[in-house]
Amino acid sequence: MNTDSRKNLILNGSMYKVILTLSLPIMISNLIQTLYNLVDGIWVGKLGSVQFAATSFVWPVIFLFISIGSGISIAGTSLLSQLIGASKYEKASKYASQLIVISVICAVIFSALGYLISPIIIKLMGASGDLAYYSNIFLKITFLDMPFTFIFFSFNAIMNSQGNTMMSTILSGCSVILNVILDPILIFNLNLGMAGAPVATLIAKAVLAFVGLYILHKSKSEVKPNFRDFRFDIRLIKRIFRVAIPSAIGQSGSALGFIVLNGFIASYGTATIAAFGMVNRITSLIMQPAMGVGAALTAIVGQNLGSDKVHRVKEAFIKAVKLTMTFSIIGGILMVWKDEPIINFFIQSKDDPSVITQGITYLIYISFSMPLMGLFSIYQGIFQGSGHTRYSMNMEVGRLWFVRLPMILLFKYITSAGPVGIWFSMSFSNLIVCIYGYIVYRKGKWQKKQV
Repeated sequence: MNTDSRKNLILNGSMYKVILTLSLPIMISNLIQTLYNLVDGIWVGKLGSVQFAATSFVWPVIFLFISIGSGISIAGTSLLSQLIGASKYEKASKYASQLIVISVICAVIFSALGYLISPIIIKLMGASGDLAYYSNIFLKITFLDMPFTFIFFSFNAIMNSQGNTMMSTILSGCSVILNVILDPILIFNLNLGMAGAPVATLIAKAVLAFVGLYILHKSKSEVKPNFRDFRFDIRLIKRIFRVAIPSAIGQSGSALGFIVLNGFIASYGTATIAAFGMVNRITSLIMQPAMGVGAALTAIVGQNLGSDKVHRVKEAFIKAVKLTMTFSIIGGILMVWKDEPIINFFIQSKDDPSVITQGITYLIYISFSMPLMGLFSIYQGIFQGSGHTRYSMNMEVGRLWFVRLPMILLFKYITSAGPVGIWFSMSFSNLIVCIYGYIVYRKGKWQKKQV
């Protein structure tokens, strides 16, 4: 399917067909990546619960740095899809070129900075002993793959804005397969231990980025970046950052919140950290359909707004909610029904039985808020696709800083709920943020185009 065919489908096709056509490849891509994260966690978990806890402990730090790249990518998808919907292909190609160059520059800066200050960050987060040692190994190597991650973010934005979600899925799948093959070889066969996992990821992402650039270079699409006689266009860069910055702030604010959250969780012990990370990986797997639908909405909303078809955006919202609620409710029921077998499958190291006990408790609590997590993804897709990323920023930051963290502090210092206070707060915050999303959606200010 070429760009024009995909555009015609998005602007005129059956909405359920549009959502499923665009979201299924994203679901598959996210599922593949999540499965890799789970497999990666299983391999690391075989080294011990401390090593497993380290991967979860440092993830918010990694996410904090890559949030800029993700924000630029979201801005790219939003702006490019609106330009495509308005048939402004030459302008869209200029945006694509600026997008890639900005992403690479940011990535190199953050990669170098992150590598240098990793030990300081881990110390400030409160880690010590083995947890600090393994966290530092994992974090420093992970920072080195950031330029390749940012390049693929840009590639993903350019493809998704055209409704071509399949190409990113194929490349992601190949990269994950390579990663899965390399993991046990580097961790065990070559005796790299903890370092083997991030080194495998680094190699796989480098291959992914170079292949993505090659595909863009050879593409015959009407939206194609061109670096011959490239010059920075301040006007376009300002517009990209106008949309990207709120998104990046939202995600980085969320990441900072999780860093603080991890500090609280660390105070309950390594077992609680491991249980928290393990269940989050499981819920990420269950949430892939809802997240795929939310991500697909970005291009659907952008192109239809660009073509002045607001009624189709509203139709997309309603039908996306119906699909997401169905997926999320089924996933929640599955987690409650098979809680213990699920936990036992994903934690291979039995050196600390309390990890399993706490994991089961958290899994049950979070399962009841699965539909709310699905709605969160839908609202994010609507606000990001329209380019009104300040609303998605408010949802990201508000959920953590104004609801979740204050509740956790309350449970920690005023009650004796223990880790259960964390699990309850995680679920309740999703309800509050979805109420906010509904209010913003009903007001309709997100309908204004950004290009």
